[in-house]
Order: sequence, then structure tokens, then C-alpha cells
Amino acid sequence: MPSALVLGYDPQAIPGVDAEALRAALDGELARFAGHGIEAAMTLVVFGEAAEAALVASLSRRPWDVVVIGGGIRKAEQLLPLFEQIVNLIRRHAPQAAIAFNSHGGDSVEAALRRL
Repeated sequence: MPSALVLGYDPQAIPGVDAEALRAALDGELARFAGHGIEAAMTLVVFGEAAEAALVASLSRRPWDVVVIGGGIRKAEQLLPLFEQIVNLIRRHAPQAAIAFNSHGGDSVEAALRRL
């Protein structure tokens, strides 16, 4: 069974966002992976010192087939250092994984399928 790791920005750290609703949507997206025969996990991080340890742990958990980097990380200019850190951590800790990009939390499955 193919595997996917989705990396996103923790909705609780986004001012003005209904974190509970966004988290429910992200959990629904994870459930959609199963419907496509893909084993998936999600790691949500906040830009800061703890992000690297959480990312390394997730990337090292298993040999992922694809890692999807969320649009919330890629699109926010102030998160460019986090985006760069993620790409480099994927290269080091999951070099076998393809890298995919979603445009929002609801198209992670499609992003993964493009690379699987």
C-alpha cells in the first residue's frame, strides 16, 4: 500500500481562523486517502524551535512514498524559512519520497496521487 505524509501549518497558530473547523476538514482529508488505498499521516507544525524535531520524527517514522507540503506553509511569505527547512529535511530524512504540493487542505489526496 502506498504511503503519504502530509505536512501542514497548525491551524491553532493562524490568527482569525476557526481552528476546530479547519482541523476537522484536515481529518476528513486524511480519511479520503484510505479511500484511494493510501496509508496517510499528517504532521502539523508551527514555525519555531520545536518544528524541526517534530518534522524529523514524522519523516523518519517509515519510508514514505510521497510527502505533501501544504499550501499554508508554501504560500505565506513569512514562512519561507520553514518551507526551506522542510524541503531540506525531506531530502535528508526521506530521500526516497516524492514531494508534492497541495493548494489547500482539501486537495492533498490529488497532490499525492500526482506523484504516486
